[in-house]
Amino acid sequence: MSRRIPSNARLELTSEEMRSLGYKAIDLLVSHFESIPDQKPVALATRRQMDELLGEGIPETGSHVDDVLEHVMANVFPNCDLLTHPKSFSFCPSPSNFVSTIADLLATGFNVFAGGWVASPAGAEIEIVTINWLLELFGLPLKAGGGLYTSGGSMANLTALAVARKIQLGETRDAATLYLSDQAHSSNHRAAKILGFHEDQIRLVASDDRFRMNFAELQAMVESDRSAGKRPFCVIATSGTTNTGAVDPLPSIADLCEAENLWLHVDGAYGGAAILTDQGRRALDGIERAHSITVDPHKWLFQPYEIGCILVRRHEWLKDTFSEHPEYLRDTHGSAEEINFYDHGVQLTRRFRALKLYMSIKTFGLAAFREAVKTGIETAEAAQAYLEPRPNWEIVSPATLAVINFRYRPADEPLTEAQLDRLNQHLSRRIIESGEAMLTTTVLRGKVVLRMCLINPRISLKDHVIKTIEMLELYAEEAARETSR
Repeated sequence: MSRRIPSNARLELTSEEMRSLGYKAIDLLVSHFESIPDQKPVALATRRQMDELLGEGIPETGSHVDDVLEHVMANVFPNCDLLTHPKSFSFCPSPSNFVSTIADLLATGFNVFAGGWVASPAGAEIEIVTINWLLELFGLPLKAGGGLYTSGGSMANLTALAVARKIQLGETRDAATLYLSDQAHSSNHRAAKILGFHEDQIRLVASDDRFRMNFAELQAMVESDRSAGKRPFCVIATSGTTNTGAVDPLPSIADLCEAENLWLHVDGAYGGAAILTDQGRRALDGIERAHSITVDPHKWLFQPYEIGCILVRRHEWLKDTFSEHPEYLRDTHGSAEEINFYDHGVQLTRRFRALKLYMSIKTFGLAAFREAVKTGIETAEAAQAYLEPRPNWEIVSPATLAVINFRYRPADEPLTEAQLDRLNQHLSRRIIESGEAMLTTTVLRGKVVLRMCLINPRISLKDHVIKTIEMLELYAEEAARETSR
């Protein structure tokens, strides 16, 4: 005799409850998107405060879903930074869009498994279509090339280096060396260590006065390692460093890689999207010669987290590196044309990440994305033009692919470098504590500097950038008064 399962034990709501919850959620999202500029971008809380607010044991019995939603809206989201805010200048913001948000909602709601063709032919095809769009943008071969969506740039870089190791080295890592600049993203160094390379196999190449990989030093390192019996196999170049937006000298690096039979991976997680614009395409000249490229749509292609991407010149490299055929997948292989993306990367179970990029580009068109990227580049250049004539500001790294680094240096009060470092760190801390802007520091050539990343197309130069600079000036004057007491 079968036992009747209560509806709540089936984890179900009634049709009316689902509609009510869904309509409330959509209304909350619309209200959120409409009010982004009026909110504060910074959430500050200690672990103790969060434990007191949210800490609890696992509930044995449930609560009404409306009460749960109210709790989340009152206590969770207000205590998370708003990285879509136009005054979220730090790191690499994620200024997403509403269409992609709804696409993620649908992909999650329909619970599409995007790992294999048998489970989701259309899902796999959408990933193929959008990967082909990206291959075309970056000048990689359409028929031979391929790619994969990942959780983000870090996983894309790990995937790329795993492919480089497999194709270039086979099963051995002995005496292998790889090269990246001192401005390369930390995920590349981490990926090398995860894949079993020791520190003495990871060569850090100094950057030049423009924070690009020093090509002469790279060339000398490769030659020295070959002479010492090492096995150089990979160069990781960057198109758009996180610190300054700098692009490594890709044509020269590509020439060296071709001459020395080295794998060229270009980490374009941040700056790759600049290729949509004429200025960006000039800056990224040579990227089309890479063996693999990382691009991160949840940065400068305005997608919600998570969607990173690796592109490769030959799609079979991915399968050669990752394909396994356990017995439980014996019925899923299909024909050679039917791609099983679980064969192309680390994940077997994969969410349907491609849908949000597909729906948003279909909705707005590539021209709108191009203008949005161009806006970021021009806003950073306008910010530099505003700062340059002001006597108390120093441009440390000029506007490059929407990133600018500067620091406060009072013209009428000579300060030591250590004092300037403390002052600019103080300015960053004060603006964050105010909640009005997320503006953090980085270190360039030993100097603590303020860094703005201006990729959000909703940014107003006057209302967001200049007002933030004016607040920094007030905090600097306040600090000077306190020091003089």
